[in-house]
Amino acid sequence: MSNIHFFGVRHLSPSAAYHLLEFLERHQPKCLLIEGPADATPLMPQMVQKGVKTPIAMLGYTTELPIETVLYPFADYSPEYQAICWAVKKKATLRFIDLPTQQMLKLRQEQSSDEAQQKAQDFYRYHNTLYKRVAEQAGETDYEDYWERQFEHNLTADAFAPTLAVQSGEMREMVIGKEYEEAPFDFSYNLLREAFMKREIEKACAEFKPNEIVAVVGAYHLSGLQSDLAPMTDAELQQLPQAASQLTLMPYSYLRLSSRTGYGAGNRAPYYFELMWRAIQNNQMDDLAATYLTKVAKILRTQGENASSASVIEAVRLANVLSAMKGGSHPVLEDLHDAVVTCFGAGDLAVVAEAINKVDIGTAIGALPDGVSQTPVQEDMRQALKRLKLSAYQSAVAQDLSLDLRENLKVKTKEAAFIDLNRSTFFHRLQVLGIHFATEQSVSQEKASWAEKWVLQWTPEVEIEIVEANLKGETLEIATAFVLKEQLGECQDISVVARIIRQACECQLTDIFSNALSTLQRLLVETTNFAETANAALQLSVLIQYGDLRQFNLEPLKPLLQQLFLRASLLLLDASYCDEKASKPVLEAINTMERIGDQQYDLVDLDTWHQQLIQLAWRDDVNSKLSGIAFAILLEHNLATEEECGREVSRRLSAGVPADLGASWFEGFSGRNRYALLSRTIIWQELDQYIRQLDEEQFMRSVVFLRRAFSSFEPNQKNSIAELLGDLWGTGKEATAELLQETLSEAETTQLEELNDFDFDF
Repeated sequence: MSNIHFFGVRHLSPSAAYHLLEFLERHQPKCLLIEGPADATPLMPQMVQKGVKTPIAMLGYTTELPIETVLYPFADYSPEYQAICWAVKKKATLRFIDLPTQQMLKLRQEQSSDEAQQKAQDFYRYHNTLYKRVAEQAGETDYEDYWERQFEHNLTADAFAPTLAVQSGEMREMVIGKEYEEAPFDFSYNLLREAFMKREIEKACAEFKPNEIVAVVGAYHLSGLQSDLAPMTDAELQQLPQAASQLTLMPYSYLRLSSRTGYGAGNRAPYYFELMWRAIQNNQMDDLAATYLTKVAKILRTQGENASSASVIEAVRLANVLSAMKGGSHPVLEDLHDAVVTCFGAGDLAVVAEAINKVDIGTAIGALPDGVSQTPVQEDMRQALKRLKLSAYQSAVAQDLSLDLRENLKVKTKEAAFIDLNRSTFFHRLQVLGIHFATEQSVSQEKASWAEKWVLQWTPEVEIEIVEANLKGETLEIATAFVLKEQLGECQDISVVARIIRQACECQLTDIFSNALSTLQRLLVETTNFAETANAALQLSVLIQYGDLRQFNLEPLKPLLQQLFLRASLLLLDASYCDEKASKPVLEAINTMERIGDQQYDLVDLDTWHQQLIQLAWRDDVNSKLSGIAFAILLEHNLATEEECGREVSRRLSAGVPADLGASWFEGFSGRNRYALLSRTIIWQELDQYIRQLDEEQFMRSVVFLRRAFSSFEPNQKNSIAELLGDLWGTGKEATAELLQETLSEAETTQLEELNDFDFDF
């Protein structure tokens, strides 16, 4: 093994890719061994076939609970990816040599306890301090800056690999040999991996001469592979635990590749390093700073910021000076950031942060051609698109699709008669799984029971989401059932359970529907939350409206809806003893109950609901806004007379009522049936008198609520109010409307903004 050619890399390093290709050209190996799961070797030719667009990733995942995954992303500038491209082109033997996924994933499963995770976090926190120390000794504040200046910019032949090997070996020795005795499982796990890699290297040596073999591994593993560690034996391999698993290729994105989104082996600026890779290939590293800064400036100009060519030139100069001050040959990313902030942002990072992120991370999304490593869910998705005649909608251009869930009696086959219903089921399953191919749009209320409208758009991100859904089940139906079952098992909110019942119906999942019904019945006995109960009732009400459209037996829902509606009615008063902040969900739930009453007037107990509203409307010891909306509802249902309306408005807006309570009541009262409100002159007379008798502090208190109440009025409604007031004041309709609709002055706007911080002594 001593004559094997080893090359240590850093994942996602353009410079490592550049030096590795030179190394391969020089040695022309007949066998290329690369760090990666050994069982993924058959995927290697697919990774570089025609139609593949990076970034892509290999995904290994367990097919049984608990779900565990291992991910190997590749950008175009990944040294491993470039090595695979080289070997396929040269027709060299190509293999992955790391521990197979079935063992790797099982070992990870067994170390997923909170204690093990905490130990690993503590260790890697310590590990990172060592890297920070290396950077500080080199005069850098960050290891990434140190890495880029010392390694990415080092294109000198035969300098990169030996330097990296020495540094990695010293860091490894520092950690496990001297300063940290209680290393976590990951260290023994790495030793297992290295023992397996040595085993695979020995197997290659039996087929090829050692000097015909190149092994490409992470630089961290070099010292382990070149040590006296014994290769793993057949017996030792058989003793390792295994998990049922699968491997697939999937499109990936620069956003997911970025370490800023949590990928530990990623880099902080995928697109920036793509620019660097192009510059290295074209021998244009001197132009990289100008290229980067020009792209930032272009984005800033589209945002309306000042980023002239002169500013770009000045920024390039500044970045080069900053680099020279630290002995660098080219600016590192941090130098470029400083130049952007100084020359484009006038010292303000917030002005340029978005543009920096866009050029650092980029928007690239990979793609795979048809037939490349399909997971079961991918295949199920493909078949569903074909069966439901949706293949034409696999377009980056958004397209509308309207569905009629009723049986089409004009066609000959059952499949054609219910194609829209089956499409709806398919789209709802995708929604549950977080696959954003279909987005539901609202339809007019009179068509809501049988009509649906969707916007369909196919993107590479959709393909990523499909692959990830495979972690939950082998078909869309099984995966959807898994997701809803998990949600149901963790749920204590009755409204969420009702939503799951609705989703189970829309997704045609009978078992989940039955289980959720049982859970709902159990929680119904215990619930004391008015808003949750009302929202649960709404979910069932919407379902019942479907009737037999979805070919689902909805009869069991009717007694449940009756119980939920009655329970919510009886919880209303207790829920109304609340403060301003807590009143919002209660107010929304009151409107929800009214909506249910309109939909299911022949099914639910409206008498009890109205009796509770009557109590709420006339009481003074509950939240005044809720009393206001309750009274407005009584007027809608003719449960209060015009005379009672006048007296109640007068009472609520009297001098003896605190200004904030009176205005809060009016806010609730004015929140419904605006046109009925505008037709009652007595209301505006009482409101006018109420405002006139307030002193300055009372006025300031009331105007906060009144301003909020009127903010939701339509322009034509505000104009009608102005005309009413013109009649009351004798100032004329047109003149008053024109005056009240004028744009506020800067001083008036400032005064209103100050009300946001008004102290109500709450």
